[in-house]
Amino acid sequence: MSTSLSVITDSPTSLDVDAVIVGYHNGADGPRPASGAHAVDSAFTGGLAAALSLLGASGALEEVHTVPGMGAIQAPIVVAVGLGAAEDGGATTDTLARAAGAALRSLEGKSRVALALPAETAEQAGAVGLGALLGNYSFDRYRKDDKTARRTGTLLLVSSASGAAAAAERATVLAASVGLARDLVNTAPADLSPQDLAATAEEVAATHGLEVETLDERALAEGGYGGLTGVGQGSAQPPRLVRLAYSHPGAEHTVAFVGKGITFDSGGLSLKPAASMEWMKSDMGGAAAVLAAMRAIAELAPKVNVVAYLATAENMPSGTAQRPSDVLTIYGGTTVEVRNTDAEGRLVMADALVRAHEDQPDLIVDVATLTGAQLVALGSRVFGVMANDDDVRARVVTAAEEADEAAWPMPLPEELRKGLDSPVADIANVANDRWGGMLSAGVFLKEFIAEGVHWAHLDIAGPAFNQGQPYGHTPKGGTGAAARTLVRIVESYGEATAAEH
Repeated sequence: MSTSLSVITDSPTSLDVDAVIVGYHNGADGPRPASGAHAVDSAFTGGLAAALSLLGASGALEEVHTVPGMGAIQAPIVVAVGLGAAEDGGATTDTLARAAGAALRSLEGKSRVALALPAETAEQAGAVGLGALLGNYSFDRYRKDDKTARRTGTLLLVSSASGAAAAAERATVLAASVGLARDLVNTAPADLSPQDLAATAEEVAATHGLEVETLDERALAEGGYGGLTGVGQGSAQPPRLVRLAYSHPGAEHTVAFVGKGITFDSGGLSLKPAASMEWMKSDMGGAAAVLAAMRAIAELAPKVNVVAYLATAENMPSGTAQRPSDVLTIYGGTTVEVRNTDAEGRLVMADALVRAHEDQPDLIVDVATLTGAQLVALGSRVFGVMANDDDVRARVVTAAEEADEAAWPMPLPEELRKGLDSPVADIANVANDRWGGMLSAGVFLKEFIAEGVHWAHLDIAGPAFNQGQPYGHTPKGGTGAAARTLVRIVESYGEATAAEH
């Protein structure tokens, strides 16, 4: 079931829908109606807030309570979702998106749902719509029964804000693109080989008017892409490098993306423990985010040229697999001693990073589920941002904040480079000690960025795959982390061009 999102101005009390979603703040005396909820609240004798208090509701963020309509409104049920404490100027866009997502996740089998959450500005309307669409996501590929019925088919966003319709359209584009990334991450690795991921990219390119070029294993070997070839040589599924390009005739800037696409990571001969392999179908989350962003960019059409590289391989142990102490030659000539075959993502990324320079971008951003150390440092919901320039790092973190994605700036300490020294090659793929693993991985990637080229690295190892329970608009499994941030980075360049003129 596909989901539509449209903006209406009707009173939520008179709508012929299966459910109306309203918001409540956490007040001193219990829940109090937020903007958009007053008509519904007052339609109940004594106020809906009083009924919610009797149910133990407080208005805490993402708290959800369902109340029968009892004829007070036309809809049979009201879903009241907590927005937390009221902020100055109303609820934040992040709060609204999370609350809308939590409310949609609580509904099943409802074909039409009205969203009467705060939507007094276009930004708020867009956040409500995006959160609801993301919360409505369901991955049903492997279900015996048709579970798509649990998803809502029609979402009606109540708002009279100027620009609300355009914001809803943008939310629809973003949600569909994030959904693509989630689907890819959730797909079983037997059904998503490097060739399959490349084929999906080619389908997206054909549908959305993107240029596409795919290098197969022969072209990679002949072209000197030693990272992709080395990592992929242990698998029966050969590697691929996919290049996508979006062009705008009015563009004055070019942004390049590089996504790690390890479709399954066993660790290679440096074999992972069994429990650590259980979610390694998600090791292509960076490539999924990049492909999702390119899909959205093609539809949103910013005045920026964008190129993207999906560096995809499967890391498997076999008689043909690369060995610890092997030396690979990365595209461009740098040699790497492979100390640990489980540090494979940086090897395929190095090939793509060097290749991305040929597009002469103003900025290169790579996205990867790169290190377990990211989880240790920042947990499962916040991705790390590293860069070779403080202003670039700040710009990317700001883009993440504007996209309502949790990111944190991290350093690239120069002293960590010494730990990557190799006695036989230009650099080793891992340091001699385990400390600062997320940062040393970033330092490794920095070696493949030419001087004067702006670059940022996003380690999304934890946020790309939710191993816990769903929350807000985030489901269990693939999340599509960083896709919205990438889109926002590109939009910021387009806005800078507009401002210059």
